[in-house]
Amino acid sequence: MTPQPIQPDPRAGAAVKAADRAHVFHSWSAQELIDPLAVAGAEGSYFWDYDGRRYLDFTSGLVFTNIGYQHPKVVAAIQEQAARMTTFAPAFAIEARSEAARLIAERTPGDLDKIFFTNAGADAVEHAVRMARLHTGRPKVLSAYRSYHGGTQQAVNITGDPRRWASDSGSAGVVRFWAPFLYRSRFYAETEEQECARALEHLETTIAFEGPGTIAAIVLETIPGTAGIMVPPPGYLAGVREICDRHGIVFVLDEVMAGFGRTGSWFAADLFGVVPDLMTFAKGVNSGYVPLGGVAISAEIAETFARRPYPGGLTYSGHPLACAAAVATIHVMAEEGIVENAARLGAEVVGPGLRELAERHRSVGEVRGVGMFWALELVRNKETREPLVPYNAAGEANAAMAAFGAAAKAAGIWPFINMNRTHVVPPCNATEAELKEGLAALDTALSAADEFTE
Repeated sequence: MTPQPIQPDPRAGAAVKAADRAHVFHSWSAQELIDPLAVAGAEGSYFWDYDGRRYLDFTSGLVFTNIGYQHPKVVAAIQEQAARMTTFAPAFAIEARSEAARLIAERTPGDLDKIFFTNAGADAVEHAVRMARLHTGRPKVLSAYRSYHGGTQQAVNITGDPRRWASDSGSAGVVRFWAPFLYRSRFYAETEEQECARALEHLETTIAFEGPGTIAAIVLETIPGTAGIMVPPPGYLAGVREICDRHGIVFVLDEVMAGFGRTGSWFAADLFGVVPDLMTFAKGVNSGYVPLGGVAISAEIAETFARRPYPGGLTYSGHPLACAAAVATIHVMAEEGIVENAARLGAEVVGPGLRELAERHRSVGEVRGVGMFWALELVRNKETREPLVPYNAAGEANAAMAAFGAAAKAAGIWPFINMNRTHVVPPCNATEAELKEGLAALDTALSAADEFTE
């Protein structure tokens, strides 16, 4: 999509910024220490501020604008649905809701053919856990360190990163374990095969000591997103599936970030040939145009609630505007080959381009990813793998990543930064030219990170 000319309007931007600072309470932030950019508009892979500065969005919002901003077919579908039926209660059969569920079920792996709609990914995880506990009659949930599952009470307690700490009362019935990550192996592994085998043995041991009969579910991101885009080694997810089957544990895959084309497949589970019992989704299902999430449910778990009421629901479950956006998004992705575009350009442009940057920059310790889902692990020393900034760094301790981020924005891209990593997660329909533009800007920004290396 060709970017449209920008008309700067600094006075309007100042008014937007003033109202934001006076009244908007931002998530995950110390309110007086942030300086939100006032955004005037967005289109395709770009957004711009009121001063007329345009940014190539290498974050896809929060990894959700898989079809870019303002796709005309999805905007039109939302407008048409609003004219026909803006909203309706969830207990009724509504065309947009039924069609969205049908299209999603056509693409989910295996027999995940029942769709429970939520408003976002966090409440999808909440309901998946509730379903698993009711289905098994067991209390505990196992989840991994280096994970993120949402900000609501149960979801944040399942999370394995520092955002959990302030809300963790230790009474949520969650037990955490280490999933595989060879670059920073907790198992002293030297190969992917060793990492996979030892991670599975560690999970087996955790289950044995917790008591298999007490565990309702294992919840994993198919490919962890915010925590670092660590693609699991071959055989790992199949091994978890086998462990779950042997112990009667519900296997939940969180595809909120990885789903709907992000990995170059409709769902990341397809890459590994694994079918979970429950699968959560959100974000890319309609590119975040209207909030929507959900749980895809296997036949066996659906049967549990065939004659037993499921004790859960949401006022806006399957909201018509959100579902109309999902229907249009899925059609657009199929018609325009967006999933295939993510797979092809990820393999031919993004992956090779990032590996080339790693060879030139001493701050890049590892490149990992697939499709339009990549991470650069930034380090002070490639030999020791010391992170460029300490774990969960803030303030002056985070100066290196702040310098990298400032350099990226000055070069014209908006980067996704988390701890000592930058994630490369552009829209799945980004063009080859846009991706090369972004890689060139990253090249410039990494030079700033190089200044902090040993």
